[in-house]
Amino acid sequence: MAGRRTFRVWRGDPQGGEFRTYEVEVDEGMVVLDVIFRIQAEQAPDLAVRWNCKAGKCGSCSMEINGRPRLGCMTRMNVFEAHETVTVQPLKTFPNVKDLVTDVSWNFDQNLRIRPLKPRPPGPDGRHRMYQEDIDRVQEFRKCIECYLCQNVCHVLRDRDGRDRFIGPRFMIRLAGLEMNPLDEDDRIPGIVREFGSGMCNITKCCSDVCPEHISITDNGIIPLKERVVDRYYDPIAWLKRKLFGDGKRAEQTSGR
Repeated sequence: MAGRRTFRVWRGDPQGGEFRTYEVEVDEGMVVLDVIFRIQAEQAPDLAVRWNCKAGKCGSCSMEINGRPRLGCMTRMNVFEAHETVTVQPLKTFPNVKDLVTDVSWNFDQNLRIRPLKPRPPGPDGRHRMYQEDIDRVQEFRKCIECYLCQNVCHVLRDRDGRDRFIGPRFMIRLAGLEMNPLDEDDRIPGIVREFGSGMCNITKCCSDVCPEHISITDNGIIPLKERVVDRYYDPIAWLKRKLFGDGKRAEQTSGR
């Protein structure tokens, strides 16, 4: 929606800051990131914002817009009322670097904690095979652009103490993609519950609500992992199968799971 608009933008650094108000002319078809660029060009050349592709595929321009975690490049100005003030601030869960830029390096550290795919031996003909339904199930998780909006909105991670015990929804779906892969021989269930804190998620689905790729993080990723943890540690039938067939993922596959 074209016209003169009011923006409140967070300006600050780790020592503190404040919201500053900018009156800016908005053209038809603009997104919030376009307006931030115009504020940079005309009023605040030192305003810091992270971005890269401007096409909703890199996840760099994550921010909170009117209190909701969004991608600046995918939030069109016509979703706001003409008289509405647009408030833009950095992701609250991660340390502020400057203005709209936050330090998300904690997420990279978590990613390194996850063991890579451990493929089982190929068949007698030297090939790996899997059902199409198994491919479809994990393919959804690979759409993640690592914008960390789900990490930002997760209340467990917003509590700084929770970061030591829970890896967050983004990496729970990475674990789900590995655990649900029939070619992966690694037994990940003990680590999912003990190291990565699957039990701390109370499935509010807020992570799924803010995902720009519409990944069903909770329903298709976290809940199935929780079910596998319950099967492993609390199901008496599963306990008996482990006694008969041994421990781990291969035992579950051998016993028909």
